[in-house]
Amino acid sequence: MRHNKKFNHLGRTADHRRAMLANMAISLIMHKRITTTLAKAKALKKYVEPLITRCKDDSTHSRRVVFSYLQNKEVMKELFGPVAQKVGDRPGGYTRIIKLGLRQGDGAPIAFIELVDFDENMAKAPKAGKKTRRSRKAAPKAEEAVAETPAEEAPAAEEKAE
Repeated sequence: MRHNKKFNHLGRTADHRRAMLANMAISLIMHKRITTTLAKAKALKKYVEPLITRCKDDSTHSRRVVFSYLQNKEVMKELFGPVAQKVGDRPGGYTRIIKLGLRQGDGAPIAFIELVDFDENMAKAPKAGKKTRRSRKAAPKAEEAVAETPAEEAPAAEEKAE
């Protein structure tokens, strides 16, 4: 029976799985986004998020605990430097998994996993609803009219309009 066996073993021995997740976590932290299978991405999310939470407290103990998982000095500098600064005020949810479809060879579901705060495309995206074409045309004309008339000439332009 499988009572209380909730995590995915990924068809590997414990040592192989631990090494694979550590290597994937190193790649994710260094490159900010990696492409892998959906099952591995979900397992990696559970592996790397506690490490990122741990890096918010920059103490010797935290560094030693994280180093025991990752074993890479360059990743430690990256994790406790820029990554810790960006996720300092975020209460969790440091990674995002986006499904990409099925792999050509064997039909395995593929996804990419990325660090949320390092995706420039999502940060630049406007939060407002869809704009119509008409509103995009009208906005630049109004801005051009304001830019052409200086502040001193604005009252004179209003008088001429009347």
